[in-house]
Amino acid sequence: MLELDEIQKRLLREVADLHKVPEGAFNIRSNSQSVGRASTENILIEPREDGQGLTVRIKPGTKNESVHIPVVMTKSGLKELVYNDFYIGEGADVVIVAGCGIDNCGPKDSEHDGIHRFFVEKGARVRYVEKHVGSGTGTGKRILNPGTEVYLEEDSTMEMEMVQIRGVDDTDRTTKAELKQGARLTVRERLMTHENQTAISTYLVRMLGEGASADVVSRSVARDHSYQKFDAKLIGDAPCSGHTECDSIIMDEGRILAVPGLEANNVDAALVHEAAIGKIAGDQIIKLMTLGLSEAEAEEQIINGFLK
Repeated sequence: MLELDEIQKRLLREVADLHKVPEGAFNIRSNSQSVGRASTENILIEPREDGQGLTVRIKPGTKNESVHIPVVMTKSGLKELVYNDFYIGEGADVVIVAGCGIDNCGPKDSEHDGIHRFFVEKGARVRYVEKHVGSGTGTGKRILNPGTEVYLEEDSTMEMEMVQIRGVDDTDRTTKAELKQGARLTVRERLMTHENQTAISTYLVRMLGEGASADVVSRSVARDHSYQKFDAKLIGDAPCSGHTECDSIIMDEGRILAVPGLEANNVDAALVHEAAIGKIAGDQIIKLMTLGLSEAEAEEQIINGFLK
């Protein structure tokens, strides 16, 4: 593996919790190049022919293994589009850790657009973690536009943890999923924007088979002059259950738009949407201030607990 500088190492720690070369299968991408890659007996990682992404194949029955595919960018003005395909074999149970960190100290925008497709076979289980962070003192933006497609076969499960807490100027996240009989999708999104940042999250989940279920929950905080849009649509084409929820705190001059979408095409499709947007309750702040915290410290405590 090529040597990384201290900024690149910090970004890897923040987006993938990597303090050293990970055990198991991994591919680390830095400034549009693979700087380290390893496969295992059960997990094969191969580069695409065009060099712009990966194909990851996980053998049926693989248990207790992980795949790390983080991306870091430290060059101002760099823009890339990467395609990664994951084929998870029948009965496998794995963890996939992705994420991108951009440190931009220059005048030009830096952008990473990643398209991930997951083909999850019968009875397989995947936990997917995707974290985004931005940093740097430059005037150029840090832009992340992830696109995710999920195809769940019978009785398979996908758990997605999507986190973006700081530093990303613009993001447009699109997630599409198709669930067959008995398949289950769980999404937990945590998001915070500040200054003039914009974050758009779009989810389109179609439940095709009997007993399919989806639970999509977003918790977010919009500060300063930032803008957020949460657009979640569930489509029930069979006897199924679906739930979406947007729970947001708005501060300063922030703006938040929640767009629910429920489409039932079967009499036994049970679909629910919940949304709540509001400011931090004054009594919560006062209670913490009586314990010795300043108003700003009390706000931070409340926000940190809310986004856990």
